[in-house]
Amino acid sequence: MPEENSSGSKSRAGRTEGGRRRLRSALAVAALDLFASKGYDATTVEDIVEAVGVGRRTFFRYFRSKEEVVFPDHDERLAEVVAELERSDADASPMRVVCRAAESVLDTYLAEPEVSLKRFELTRQVPSLRDREIVSIDRYQRVFARYLRRCYADGPNADLRASVTAATVVATHNHVLRRWLKSGGEIDAHGALRAALDDAGLVDREPGETSGAAGDPESEVVVGVLRTSAPAETVRHRIESALRDLPGADGRGGS
Repeated sequence: MPEENSSGSKSRAGRTEGGRRRLRSALAVAALDLFASKGYDATTVEDIVEAVGVGRRTFFRYFRSKEEVVFPDHDERLAEVVAELERSDADASPMRVVCRAAESVLDTYLAEPEVSLKRFELTRQVPSLRDREIVSIDRYQRVFARYLRRCYADGPNADLRASVTAATVVATHNHVLRRWLKSGGEIDAHGALRAALDDAGLVDREPGETSGAAGDPESEVVVGVLRTSAPAETVRHRIESALRDLPGADGRGGS
């Protein structure tokens, strides 16, 4: 019997854009559940497709490997961020553009909370997957830095300014994402990200405009003081450490 006929409803579901998204998500959720119950290394592609009721060819139509199920959209998401930065208005504030891009990245996690939460638990248990996640974080930082370097090209210390700013934006985003994940998806992630970007001094203001948090005794400003020779990775780690001490953080590392 042809594999697609083994589950007519699944086959039909994959014929529309919405159906393809649901089937892709179903494969990801099933895989993450199996990774949690059987272990990542012990779970096979056959186990995943059997749980969803489709065949191997369907799986490989959506994912190139078992590892990619854990990070199904990272390449596409990064490409979308690059496109967003490239089509931004040349007169727009670089910081506002980058902060909006960070919000767009957050949106992709919020769009599939079940997958995001399950992936969070899995990456804390499997070092190889955690390493893959760290690499993806570094790619966002490089993309932001490259965009900011172009924007700051005519000013002093353009490379340092771009690297430190990109590291701070990424660290702030990750700080908020961890809070959202650790809350089980309960906190207002968008509000928390805007507040954290503001607290970190990353929100551009019009002349005379003040922070909405001004006068709040619990508001914090994170200031990074580093030697100019410090590599970007050192900058990122120090900023992340400072952000973990902000109100609402539980002090634990990991995303």
